[in-house]
Amino acid sequence: MIHIFLIVCSLFTFSAHAAVQDFCVADLKGPDTPAGYTCKPAATVTVDDFVSTGLRFAGNTSNIIKAAVTPAFSAQFPGVNGLGISIARLDVAAGGVVPMHTHPGGSELLLVTQGFITAGFVSSANTVYVKTLKKGDIMVFPQGLLHFQVNAGGVTAVAFASFSSATPGLQILDFALFANDLPSKLVEATTFLDDATVKKLKAVLGGTG
Repeated sequence: MIHIFLIVCSLFTFSAHAAVQDFCVADLKGPDTPAGYTCKPAATVTVDDFVSTGLRFAGNTSNIIKAAVTPAFSAQFPGVNGLGISIARLDVAAGGVVPMHTHPGGSELLLVTQGFITAGFVSSANTVYVKTLKKGDIMVFPQGLLHFQVNAGGVTAVAFASFSSATPGLQILDFALFANDLPSKLVEATTFLDDATVKKLKAVLGGTG
């Protein structure tokens, strides 16, 4: 009986190990599905698939929000595909802001490495959590909740945001409302803003309708 038990255990252990993949480097030539990219053939995987140098460099903050996000998600960093992790660099110039936004696919952990950032999120109970962060401080933003970052000093702030997903997604509230062809009347009805304000914001953000 003991021999049979040991044989069964060894077969289970072998099959469990056989089913485990060390990694699934993204094949960027294939489709990006809700489950991630398909795996690149193991014979073509190199060390460069697991290394990224893109976050060395500051992003271009010469835009309307005076901020830039440089992602290292699976599309830019194939080695994180399927691992449930990713990272991005955030540069926020003086007077800059990352407007209210959400990551539907993952939670975010923000580490400030330069300057000061006022950051916060709103819970589903409409409770607001806000804090001004300085170098070395971290703040977590739970998955799917609206949150924001604002430069709180006179110099460019830099932070690194890690995520609990290789593809956390991003939807910026202002752009969702005013940077597309959603009819102004519907925006007004759902936000209680007047027609002049909605059209002004659409003009600033490039929306129509």
